[in-house]
Amino acid sequence: MDIKNDHRFAINLNVRGIQPSSTLRINELSNQLRSEGKDIIKLGLGQSPFPVPERVVNALKEHAHEKDYLPVKGLKGLRQAIAGYINRAERMRCTWEDVLIGPGSKELLFILQLAYYGDLLIPRPSWVSYAPQARIIGRSVHWLPTHAENNWQLTAEELDIICRDDPSRPRILILNYPSNPTGCTYTDDQLLAIANVARKYNLILLSDEIYGEVHFEGRHKSIARYYPEGTIISTGMSKWLGAGGWRLGTFIFPPELRPLQDAMAIIASETFTSTSAPIQHAAITAFDGGEDIDEYLKQSRRVLKVVGEYMHSRLSAMGAVVRKPEGAFYLFPDFSVFSEKLARKDIKTSQAFCTALLEDTGVAILPSSDFGFVPDHMGARLAFVDFDGTQALELAGGDYADQELGEEFVKEAGPRLVLAMDKMEKWLNSL
Repeated sequence: MDIKNDHRFAINLNVRGIQPSSTLRINELSNQLRSEGKDIIKLGLGQSPFPVPERVVNALKEHAHEKDYLPVKGLKGLRQAIAGYINRAERMRCTWEDVLIGPGSKELLFILQLAYYGDLLIPRPSWVSYAPQARIIGRSVHWLPTHAENNWQLTAEELDIICRDDPSRPRILILNYPSNPTGCTYTDDQLLAIANVARKYNLILLSDEIYGEVHFEGRHKSIARYYPEGTIISTGMSKWLGAGGWRLGTFIFPPELRPLQDAMAIIASETFTSTSAPIQHAAITAFDGGEDIDEYLKQSRRVLKVVGEYMHSRLSAMGAVVRKPEGAFYLFPDFSVFSEKLARKDIKTSQAFCTALLEDTGVAILPSSDFGFVPDHMGARLAFVDFDGTQALELAGGDYADQELGEEFVKEAGPRLVLAMDKMEKWLNSL
C-alpha cells in the first residue's frame, strides 16, 4: 500500500515528527531491558521513590465505590482542601472557587495553552513536555537563556529583554522550581524581580510548583505572593506524595483570571469530563494534611537532601560540572570536559552519550537535548530515584532519626545509586 497517498495516514502536521515523551520512553526502554535480564539502574524517569502515605491509601480504599461523575472543575470538598492547603503554605486568601482539578497537572497545562492564545516563554533547561505541548497546539515557543553559574535560574533582565520589543503581546511564562531538570530553586529576591517584570508586561505566569513540598529545607515560596493577580499555581500529588500514577493535578487561579479558568473548564467538559471520583475523594485526606503527612515530608526531604548531596559530590569528583540541588530529585551535570575523549569514540551528542552509557553500564539517564539544548551540549539529567523509598523512610525515621544523614546512610538506603556512580566513574575513566 502507498502510505504517502493514503489519507488515513494524514497525521496532524503539528504532531508529525514529535517523539513520545522522553521520560516515559526511557522508562519503557529500561523496563524492556530489565525484562531481557539486563541489570538497569533507572535514573531516567522522575518518579518519586516513596510510597503513598498509608492514611491516603486507606482513604482511596474507603472511596473505591464512588462512581458518579463529579463536577468538571472538581469535587467541592477537594477544592476547599486545596484552597486551605495553599492558604496555610503561602499565607494567601484563595477560595475553593479559585481551584481547578484535572487528571494530572500535565493535562491542565495542555488545556491552558488551548484556552489562552499566547506565546510560551520557557527558561532553558526545562521539563521535557512544555515545548512539545505548545508545538502540538500550534503555539510559538521562545526559549529564555539561563546559565549554570546562576544555578540555571531565569533573571528578570533576560525576561524583560524578550518582552520589551512587543510589550502588549499575549504570553505565558512557565516558571518551574525547584526545577526539573536541575534541582535548583529561586531566592525571594529573584522571585520578586521576575514578578515585577511579569506585572509590567501583563504576563500569565504559570508557576509549576509540583516539587515545592520537596524543597530540602521545607522553605519553598510561591511567586504568587509577589504577583498574585497574574499567577496560576500548578501542583498535584505526584512528586511530594508519591502518587504519580493516581493522576491528579490542580491549578489555583487568582480571581482576576476567572475567565481563563472558566474557558479551561469548557475544554475539560468536552475532553476528560472530570477527574476520577475515588482519587478526588482520597486526595482530600492528602491536602488536609496532619502530623503523619508532616513526618512523611520531613523524612522525605532528609533522604532526598543527603542523596542529592552524595550524587553531587560523586559527579563533581568525576570531573562533571554540576550545581548542588536544593529540592526535587534531579541533577543536571555537564560532561563537556570529556568531549575530546568522547569524540574519539564518535560520541558527539548528549543523546549518543546517554545511549553509550546505557549500553556499556546499564545506567539510564536522559540527554540535555531533551531539555531544550542543542544536540552537542554534553549535559544530562539524572533522577536519583532508584532506591527503596519505603525502606529509606523507615531507616531515616528509625535508626537514623537522631543523627545527621551522611554517606553511610546513602550506602545502606540507596546501594543502586552508589553502584550507578561507581559504574559511571569507571566508564568515564576508561574513555
